[in-house]
Amino acid sequence: MTDKLKYAKLIIDLESQAISQLSNSIDSSFIDAVDALLALSKSGRVVVSGMGKAGFVGMKISATLASTGVPSFFLHPAEAVHGDLGRYTKDDIALVLSNSGETEEVLRMIPFLKQTGCKIISITGNTKSNLRKYSDISLFIGELSEAGPLGLAPTTSTSVMLALGDALAMTVLKNQNFTREQFAQNHPGGNLGASLIPVKDLMRTGTEICIAKEEENTKSVIQKVVDTKNRAGAAIVINNQGELTGVLTDGDLKRKLIKSTDFLNEPIANIMTCNPKSINEESLVADALKMVTDYKIDEIIVVNSKNQPVGLLDIQDVLLTKK
Repeated sequence: MTDKLKYAKLIIDLESQAISQLSNSIDSSFIDAVDALLALSKSGRVVVSGMGKAGFVGMKISATLASTGVPSFFLHPAEAVHGDLGRYTKDDIALVLSNSGETEEVLRMIPFLKQTGCKIISITGNTKSNLRKYSDISLFIGELSEAGPLGLAPTTSTSVMLALGDALAMTVLKNQNFTREQFAQNHPGGNLGASLIPVKDLMRTGTEICIAKEEENTKSVIQKVVDTKNRAGAAIVINNQGELTGVLTDGDLKRKLIKSTDFLNEPIANIMTCNPKSINEESLVADALKMVTDYKIDEIIVVNSKNQPVGLLDIQDVLLTKK
């Protein structure tokens, strides 16, 4: 192993050790911070501030909170003291990050925050700092040595701050019963957004799906499939109550044709695949994708609470949303 690789591993080990120590040292103040965030009023927001590298960590924490149902935005301390302090209200929580707890721009905000009446939660590595002294709740990350040749650039401290911020946001998330559907509303774009769309919002319906009754002639059902808009790859079969009972796929048809064509005049019920895989219309596309992978199928029939087909989800439709 080269010296460069050894040193890289050393930096990673030092930062991971600091995070491990943090997990053993968080105390009741962490619970107080979680409770404060859970008690945030409907009109309140978490306004996160920090200078330099701590500020970048603060941006990430704010973004994580916002994506998991806690209204939040980042406010740069320098901008705050030059006119933007008016963004704070008494209903807000000020989440302030400073390893030293003595960052000038951060401390200049404190008197105004006190005057406004919003709760102050700080994340700091200095138990004797003014920031910790004037905070309503203070989360201590430990007195850390920065990893690196000079021990000056924020490395270990920012890693620990980020881990603590994630722990805070995820603990709040776990205790507020935030659902995957609510999470999806905040993530409409990209692969994540596509997987969190409800199945009913992406499925094919109406003239784009082929539905046949069990007693219908197989040949006529095949014609229905051919005539269906957007080349439906399957015929969904129902009984007289409209309930899903089977499916005829292209694969089923090909396997039958290899052996004989006699089945073409038989009822579709005689050759369909019974009890096909289906998914409820309220489920998420992520659940459908798991079924596609587990059962190696390309299409999933979408049903309502009465097991009646209401649509068809094609894997190609899902892939198109991810482009």
